[in-house]
Amino acid sequence: MPNLERIIRLKTVLARTGLSRSTVYRKIAEGTFPHQVKISVHGTGWRESAVNRWIDDPVAFRDESAAR
Repeated sequence: MPNLERIIRLKTVLARTGLSRSTVYRKIAEGTFPHQVKISVHGTGWRESAVNRWIDDPVAFRDESAAR
């Protein structure tokens, strides 16, 4: 069975991380929080595994996709 990546929306990200919306977007711009992925024309979400990596070690987190 393939490993299916779960996509979570902003409300869930805020609840899981305890961050405010503005802090999430500031950290994305700094490269210290995972970037969103486009899931529809007007919708985005986050890979749950990336958010979990941030939760495990927020100080050391660097978004690898931002470096590309």
